Amino acid sequence: MANHFSALKRARQTERRTVRNRANTSRLRTQLRDMREAIQKGDKAAAEQVYRQTVSLLDKAIQKGTLHENTAARYKSRLGAHVAAMK
Repeated sequence: MANHFSALKRARQTERRTVRNRANTSRLRTQLRDMREAIQKGDKAAAEQVYRQTVSLLDKAIQKGTLHENTAARYKSRLGAHVAAMK
């Protein structure tokens, strides 16, 4: 347990950030799961709609520091390729 004032403050900040980061990560993972399900169903129009929402969430995750920029770019590229390959 932290004893110094600065260490106590750091512990409080870490708790708040952990909760925030966990919420952002959970929201992102849920959206990615929905995107993969939309691709599995095979409805291109619905998949394109979900893809736009997913890209938006990925960009927000980059801004919040939850996800690295290159990781998000990789997700966008792969998901976009799956949507484009749909009939």
